[in-house]
Amino acid sequence: MNLQVDSQANPDNFSAARMSYLKDQMEKVSRSFAVVVECVEQPMRSYLATAYLLCRVADNIEDCTEAYEWRISCFNDLLCLLNDPSLAEKILVAWSANPWQGLTPSEKDLVTLVKGKELWQIYAHIPGPYREIIHRWTKTMVQGMICLNERRCAPNFLDHQGIQVIKTLQDYDEYCFIVAGTVGHMATEMAISFYSIDPEASARLIRTSETCGRALQKTNILKDFRHDLERGYCYLPDEWLEQTDYLPLSFGGASPDWKAMVYNNVLGELSTAIDYILALPEHAIGYRMACLLCLLPALHTNHLAGRESRKLFTANHQYKISRAAMMECLLDSRRMVIDNGLLQSHCDRLLSETKYSFLGAL
Repeated sequence: MNLQVDSQANPDNFSAARMSYLKDQMEKVSRSFAVVVECVEQPMRSYLATAYLLCRVADNIEDCTEAYEWRISCFNDLLCLLNDPSLAEKILVAWSANPWQGLTPSEKDLVTLVKGKELWQIYAHIPGPYREIIHRWTKTMVQGMICLNERRCAPNFLDHQGIQVIKTLQDYDEYCFIVAGTVGHMATEMAISFYSIDPEASARLIRTSETCGRALQKTNILKDFRHDLERGYCYLPDEWLEQTDYLPLSFGGASPDWKAMVYNNVLGELSTAIDYILALPEHAIGYRMACLLCLLPALHTNHLAGRESRKLFTANHQYKISRAAMMECLLDSRRMVIDNGLLQSHCDRLLSETKYSFLGAL
């Protein structure tokens, strides 16, 4: 099926009501990312918010505890909607009849006719070039999630005493690509177009965009290790867990060297994320600010993990940066957003301190 693009859509066709809808839904599903998106200039802000909410619809299907066959049917419905959003009312009526077990009320809003229809109406009026980018990368995400459910292609999981464990390091990276790397590509392509970024910088951004998404996803995977394990999932590769006799799967901790190996993997990805931001031109100030508000909290989160190293992969595995630390990230982002020299030195120092704090706590 070919994507139906409205070639007459107005680039600034976002009424106050539509912008209010997007802001309200963003704050309901992710207050932290709502703050990030608010940094970006209009109408790019609305394009990003729409794209993010469409990806959350895919997440809702993946996260709900309904039967496998029903989730696959919903994924296929979502692919149809991406191609032709005029089908929204018909599909959302059917979706609204389902209880969507496992989702919060705010998450359910996006898959109901009452709250979800407007999202697809907004998507239908996004200018063709931006809508094509959203379509292509959201479709890639959805197809990857279908693979995850059908277990017929990468990434692969295996069962270890009732826990679903991702199989290899390659599968770990592939999983992070599906759920976050696709978003990195999508946002980057839209930013290149919106800010008219030159070819040399564009090539550098495209080359590093996927790593940025993976870095943020891996930070969340490590932070949420205990929660995921309690619901029967581990997103760290089996080939790593085998090295430590699977002790983390019973909250038995792990050796200092093993912890360092796991965290060095994500810190390497975060180092590339710094290069991504440095490649952004200064005139893309809103998008640079948004990227910094993703990167700096991730660095602080991993720094905190280093200080809590003895608790990692035990029943006490829990860490989350404070509101004060988030405010520090905001102030630092404002201070260095258009100063590449200051940004480079600050991030290098923070990355070095993160590694030192982790090793110093062992």
